[in-house]
Amino acid sequence: MPSELSLFVLIRDASTIVQIVMFILVLASVLSWAYIFSKFREIRRAVHTSDEFEERFWSGIDLADLYRQLAHEDYITEGMENIFLSGFKEFARLRQQAGITPDAVVEAAQRGMRVALSRELERLDEHLPFLATVGSTSPYIGLFGTVWGIMNSFRALGSAKQATLAMVAPGISEALVATAMGLFAAIPAVMAYNRYSTDIGRLANRYEAFTEEFLSLLHRQAHAK
Repeated sequence: MPSELSLFVLIRDASTIVQIVMFILVLASVLSWAYIFSKFREIRRAVHTSDEFEERFWSGIDLADLYRQLAHEDYITEGMENIFLSGFKEFARLRQQAGITPDAVVEAAQRGMRVALSRELERLDEHLPFLATVGSTSPYIGLFGTVWGIMNSFRALGSAKQATLAMVAPGISEALVATAMGLFAAIPAVMAYNRYSTDIGRLANRYEAFTEEFLSLLHRQAHAK
């Protein structure tokens, strides 16, 4: 590529509108990659935490002992741990009160777990709408820059006495750069959104399955004589 049509020069000499479009796309791409990496670590940590907790939960440990261990360990609980803590806390609190039926105790524990489950899923879903927005709108933003650049090229061509390729090449080139930047921002965002949505759906199924299994255990304990 000739030096006069290098990428840096095309961006520098682009019209103000196209430069704004490019800046928006670069900013969207940077934020997308930041969210992609942070969400990758968050989901991987959630899966690891769930694996460790399920191993402890199904090891035969007493539920009260497990609750005390989680409540006093020096780290922030998440995922299944928070669901368990919320459910067992309500269960233990209401079971000690007189005049409350076993079914009411279990229902209170279920409500507590449902609230915790909703919070965990809301936390996991954070930033996914941004990735979806970038993936769906970036190509159109880049296309706007493309249309604007080509429009400027043809306007310059129309006012020239003699049309040459050198007159329209810079405008078309900057237009194609805007298109490329739009695709560069959109493709990773779409791929990450689809991947993370699937991973979060699997985690949600695990959380819901654990909630039902834990409720069954609490139901048996509440009705135990």
